[in-house]
Amino acid sequence: MVKPQFPTDKNVLMLHGSSDLYGASKIFLESVQALKKVGYEVIVVLSEDGPLVEELKALKAEVHIHKLGILRRKYFSPSGLVNRFKTILKAKSFLETLMSENRITHIYSNTSAVLVGSFLARKKGVKHIWHLHEILLSPGWFVWLMGIIINRYADIVVVVSQAVWDNWKDKVDESKLALLHNGIDYRPYLETKTDIRNEIPNSEGKVLIGMIGRINHWKGQGYFLDIAQSLVQTHENVHFVIVGDAYPGTEHLVTEMEEKVKNSGLQTHVSYLGFRRDIPEILQAFDIFVLPSILPDPFPTVILEAMASGKPVVATAQGGAKEMIVKGETGFLIPWDNAGSASEAISDLVNKKEMREKMGEKGRSRVLEKFSPEAFKKNFQRLFENG
Repeated sequence: MVKPQFPTDKNVLMLHGSSDLYGASKIFLESVQALKKVGYEVIVVLSEDGPLVEELKALKAEVHIHKLGILRRKYFSPSGLVNRFKTILKAKSFLETLMSENRITHIYSNTSAVLVGSFLARKKGVKHIWHLHEILLSPGWFVWLMGIIINRYADIVVVVSQAVWDNWKDKVDESKLALLHNGIDYRPYLETKTDIRNEIPNSEGKVLIGMIGRINHWKGQGYFLDIAQSLVQTHENVHFVIVGDAYPGTEHLVTEMEEKVKNSGLQTHVSYLGFRRDIPEILQAFDIFVLPSILPDPFPTVILEAMASGKPVVATAQGGAKEMIVKGETGFLIPWDNAGSASEAISDLVNKKEMREKMGEKGRSRVLEKFSPEAFKKNFQRLFENG
């Protein structure tokens, strides 16, 4: 294969820990598109194949698959950390060759789980931009260590919300922090006129209440089911939808969730759709969108999607959701640990169609005004200037 001759001296190595199409990956796509639009050459390295690869190739980005040593909670053990160290060393060797072949001038690491770019940038003397989508609270030793690494090995630390800024400001020099709210292409959510309601059993004539997100310990699928169990006691006209899959190796979480549905007697009230690409059509079918995270969600992109779809949003009162939702105007904020109280807030929306529609309209206006993709791309491009 003949290597292309780059017409620019701004060549970016972009590293990302997932190949899915959830929030951080969607923002990664927007970031790649933003840089290519202004003439940067982009080389992407992912740890695994997946649906993101197809989307990146559609943008004509060069994509490589190589294990990057992504740091996840399951590696928080002596043997797991040794595994990560060895994998990162191998990744570093691979990336050094890639940098030499492509005259890389910038390294961009998306999410705190991607460590290898930080060490490589320091060794090669190139600018390192680290994009943080996480609020890390525990374990304490890991948060402390990550603060040291990020502060030492990043030139710019991009945070996706004020909540993320507050999480990192005591660990990272504030002069390095840059707040950049996510913004995505809303056209699919604004333009779709179709929905998937006919695919959902037992949903005819019901108010559809749904959530979309990775199935893991903190995204709140279990809490969502607790809320559902509370609501079905007082409402016969509700049906609940869960969309999303688990990380490879954690499929048992799906089994546990399905067992909870069965044990709670919710089989006819809950539909689990798994991983889906047709998110605009799914959101079009929902009447109410819920984000039930039991830990702070930094700046959930799915809220932007739901608002663009004209849906009222109910989310736990923590993390970035507090910056996105105007309480009582575009949705409601609920406690993360009280299903009864949460169901009371949702009950108002179930009972009042006019309220749902009004909140949905205000949410759509807010997302287009405050979280525009144009602003995101323009400000993202500026991060790569002057160095």
